[in-house]
Amino acid sequence: MSEIVIFGAGGRAGRHAVAEAVARGHRVTAVVRDPAAYQDLAGDGVALVGGDATDADSVAAVAAGHDAAISAVARLDMPSEEFFVGTANALLDGLARAGVGRLVLIGIGTTLQVAPGVMLLDTPGFPADARTFSLGHAAALEALRAARTGVDWVVLAPPPTFLDAEAARTGRYRVGGDQVVPAEDDVLFPYADLAAALVDEIEAPKHHRALVAVAR
Repeated sequence: MSEIVIFGAGGRAGRHAVAEAVARGHRVTAVVRDPAAYQDLAGDGVALVGGDATDADSVAAVAAGHDAAISAVARLDMPSEEFFVGTANALLDGLARAGVGRLVLIGIGTTLQVAPGVMLLDTPGFPADARTFSLGHAAALEALRAARTGVDWVVLAPPPTFLDAEAARTGRYRVGGDQVVPAEDDVLFPYADLAAALVDEIEAPKHHRALVAVAR
């Protein structure tokens, strides 16, 4: 059993990560900005706390005593690059101070490559609004790669489509490198299977300091 702190626990990905970790017998600290709005998260095996993933002091405080961290954070009320780069730096700093050695982050499929050196977000005709948001993720990835840190991080990027919030967990998924994994069918990738991949990388880390594609 591990002690896992999950930032952004109130969103779809975060909730599935909490459920997956608890189902496997881990103890979870679910971190949200406003605990009063997410009281349904609290329960057996889950401690609900307030915290700010963009603030290293806050990260260090809520992460103390944990074995690993998951980041499922996202915000649309501030510039994408400012938020995701700030979060990446704050997580690395705060987790290092708290003695947490493993960080698994949820990325975005648009930062995966469709050809050598060409991210999906840089392809002709890619929507401008989506590109702006995706560039924040890309900048955060560069910040992670450039950081001199003892925290062992990995970014898992689901397919560059909507995910299925209702589909049941299968526990099966394919793993690629930093390239888009070709779809085998038209079925959306379940959040529940993304959560399985996140917790797998905590229980048995296979990828280190890398962007890794996950798909059906």
